[in-house]
Amino acid sequence: MPHAVELQDVSRLYGGFAALRRVSCVFATGGMHALLGDNGAGKSTLLRMAAGLVTPTHGTVRVLGGTPAQNRYRIAYMSHAAMLYDDLTPMENLAYFARLHCSADACAMCHASPEMALRAVGLDPHLKRPVSQLSQGMRQRTSLAAAILADPELLLLDEPFSNMDVNGARELVALLQDFLTWPLTGNAQGARTIILTTHQHDLVRGVANSTTYLRRGSVVPAAERFEAEPAQLEASAA
Repeated sequence: MPHAVELQDVSRLYGGFAALRRVSCVFATGGMHALLGDNGAGKSTLLRMAAGLVTPTHGTVRVLGGTPAQNRYRIAYMSHAAMLYDDLTPMENLAYFARLHCSADACAMCHASPEMALRAVGLDPHLKRPVSQLSQGMRQRTSLAAAILADPELLLLDEPFSNMDVNGARELVALLQDFLTWPLTGNAQGARTIILTTHQHDLVRGVANSTTYLRRGSVVPAAERFEAEPAQLEASAA
């Protein structure tokens, strides 16, 4: 079975700045995987690269056994900023995204249905308020509903717990764990996979199947992770 994501000697340069420096790492298929690091460590760049939104300057990125472009229909990406239309309700947002992305053989639990996707993340599909009037937690749930509407095998989440209270973040973790149990559809094999970035390691401690640390664009070796983890906890409390 191919890895969910595999980076081999990957660098990403922006002029003279290296967002990623010769990164080689693997995220196994199945389960939830946490990507940790300080601001500017390269977490978002790595996630966007796996989504096919950023190309490496050097090296190779493989996603689900192919290139990100080849498997784009099997991937969903939720950015740090909610990519929603503020003047539309959650239902109107998802109805629009469904027409763009969902296929006839989408997951039976969602079935390209905005209503089912919103219910899956704990939102009332009949809510009439526009997204601009929703709490941060409800906006995050709407963004997640838009992502799972595409029935992805690989779900990439950039700081999904940002600006959420503790209870809301814990509920979101539970929703993500439930998503991992959804059966794959069509000819898909393997298991659903989530890769997320976060500053709040305590939320996924004991839940994440693996943890990868980045520091200044490079993967922190296993021998140094004991030092890296306290830094993450300190950063999240700052």
